[in-house]
Amino acid sequence: MAGPKPLVAVGQVTSTPDKEPNFAACSALVREAARRGACLVFLPEGFDYIGRDPAQTLSLAEGLDGDLMGRYAQLARDCGVWLSLGGFHERGQDWAATQRIYNCHVLLDPAGRVAAAYRKTHLCDVELEGRVSMKESGFTNRGTEIVPPVSTPAGKLGLSICYDLRFPEISLALRRAGAEILTYPSAFTVTTGSAHWEVLLRARAIESQCYVVAAAQTGRNHEGRASYGHSLVVDPWGTVVAQRGEGPGLCYAEIDLEFLQRVRREIPVQEHRRPDLYGTVGLPAAP
Repeated sequence: MAGPKPLVAVGQVTSTPDKEPNFAACSALVREAARRGACLVFLPEGFDYIGRDPAQTLSLAEGLDGDLMGRYAQLARDCGVWLSLGGFHERGQDWAATQRIYNCHVLLDPAGRVAAAYRKTHLCDVELEGRVSMKESGFTNRGTEIVPPVSTPAGKLGLSICYDLRFPEISLALRRAGAEILTYPSAFTVTTGSAHWEVLLRARAIESQCYVVAAAQTGRNHEGRASYGHSLVVDPWGTVVAQRGEGPGLCYAEIDLEFLQRVRREIPVQEHRRPDLYGTVGLPAAP
């Protein structure tokens, strides 16, 4: 008889430029998720803060060895959960030279150790006339590598961030390297989210035959910024199995790896790929 399936929790928040209430909101969600039995809790891009402008964003950034990440490490230990911290404004080792940050997805284990750190490789430079103007590359360094999937109690987790969602190459590379869950912590705008959010997430799940987990910012972050929300979990068949809608809070999903393996057996797209025609992308294949 099969045992209980691992439960994951997806946190949706409205980060502001004020780090203290942001931490209070996120930590309350993590504690609630732990009480409900989640083994892995996902928080969105900008969980630490969302600045009003590049100058403020840079001024508030910290290193991975700073106070805020230390507090999240203690939170992971207190709750005994894995934490996917989906977009930390990181002052890297080159901060003094570049005065630019990294958008860093940090995975903490229940001992509070950094199990993986992925730095966003696709930066969001988008200009929708009269609607959306973003230039992440103006103050952020591009990451230089895809991080191999990490084994967690819910499955092998592949890390991405927000705008990476538009590039199927990274999801296919993570799948080839053994990922069973892909995660896209995000701060989508209302304009792009209402048009593209769900359909892109479902496409990534279907083509990779992975679970897809997407924690999102929601609501008005400050006077110049609003986020779409609609955090969700998609199964490997492309079905939305959990969704938050709008407003801060949590949604939950069980990760059924037996179902995942069945989907992969029944439609074995990985074996049907034609690298002789179009090559392969990214990381080495899983053994």
